[in-house]
Amino acid sequence: MELPQLFVEKMKSFLGEEYSDYEACLKRPKQNGIRVNTSKISVEEFQKIAPFETEPVPWTENGFFVGPKEQPAKHPFYHAGLYYIQEPSAMAPAAFLPVEPGDKVLDLCAAPGGKSTELGARLRGEGILVSNDISITRTKALLKNLEMFGISNSVIVSEEPKNLVPVFYEYFDKVLVDAPCSGEGMFRKGSSEIKNWAEYGIEPYVKIQREIILDAVKMLKPGGYLLYSTCTFSPEEDEQLIEYLLEQEPGLSLADMPDCEGFDRGHAEWTVSGLQEVNKCIRLWPHRIKGEGHFLALLKKDGSPASGRKESRPARAVISEEAEAFLSECRLDLDRDRIKEHKGRLILMPKDLPDLGRLRVLRHGLLLGEMKKKRFEPSQVLAMALSDSGYVRTLDLSLSDDRLMKYLKCETILADEKEDGMYLITVCGYPLGWGKLSKGRMKNKYAPSWRWM
Repeated sequence: MELPQLFVEKMKSFLGEEYSDYEACLKRPKQNGIRVNTSKISVEEFQKIAPFETEPVPWTENGFFVGPKEQPAKHPFYHAGLYYIQEPSAMAPAAFLPVEPGDKVLDLCAAPGGKSTELGARLRGEGILVSNDISITRTKALLKNLEMFGISNSVIVSEEPKNLVPVFYEYFDKVLVDAPCSGEGMFRKGSSEIKNWAEYGIEPYVKIQREIILDAVKMLKPGGYLLYSTCTFSPEEDEQLIEYLLEQEPGLSLADMPDCEGFDRGHAEWTVSGLQEVNKCIRLWPHRIKGEGHFLALLKKDGSPASGRKESRPARAVISEEAEAFLSECRLDLDRDRIKEHKGRLILMPKDLPDLGRLRVLRHGLLLGEMKKKRFEPSQVLAMALSDSGYVRTLDLSLSDDRLMKYLKCETILADEKEDGMYLITVCGYPLGWGKLSKGRMKNKYAPSWRWM
């Protein structure tokens, strides 16, 4: 792996005698990690059933290192949404944003969903998570990951940040901006990141970051918290970006973040004005920790939040008898006044959601299912949002049951349950999807796009 000479010189000036350690770390394999979905299972319970060896990630309570030979994506627990596969350093931003149940939270540059899934899990189904990414292609991956995690109160949007401001002005309690950057902290990944740096440098990203962060501040409530992060070492994108933001927004101040072994702090000498407050920021160097490079800054907006805005409530949906009968069998708290109908699809809208106007929205909330002629087809998403006892009829499959893999491959399976009808299919008690039993044969309702390959 040959690094650009300009980058080498810059890193030597940053690290001094540590540069040789940094250079050596790039030759080591990247560190793999998983993060437990605490909205479905506690860390303690997961450790009892973990299918591979794990080692705790120091900077987050529910993150674990996994060995290079492990294949966490090739296990049914992954398909049950019990964990997310994530590079360990990338777990830090969502871990350090102080999200609480009931908050209104924005993940502004959210795809493919690693940080959004953690933010959503920490909301515990209360409040709202708005996850946005400008790329419609990447947003589709974001949508699937949030659905697999069973996040029921999310809104997935694909817009430029400036288009969100009129709709969400001073609306959010917490905002996360994991900004597009030059990616210097990811050089261990390989040549594409290095080639991109050599071709574009850092200047285009600085311009984008400044625009994004100023829009993000406009959407933050007074008294709210904003976490800015990058995966680069460039001071222009890190300390100097924070310096610029504080100059433009004097109502912001840097907040403290917890320390951890191997962490570095922001460097005042790397700012234009020698701003001492940046020592509250955190730098993660890949030669000091088991992970890639990252930068984090937590900021608070002065003032107290104004009184809440009136939410946009849809007209009460007309629900078919079949849909009503099915939903009555789900053990899920459903506010009928928040159910919206669109072309036969029933969607449970998050509480206190404003009118989204002409925004490009991929999902407004929890898709319950689709009303069809004389039947109701529940969604895969609804299954993932339920608990193991979330439906009156359940077929639980063990890890050793041959039917488990057949189900995940969308094949018909056999079952000796006495009552025909729709069943929630689970693995070790954790939902996977739906099946419809008729005379001992379970018609597979698992989402074809989620099929085990």
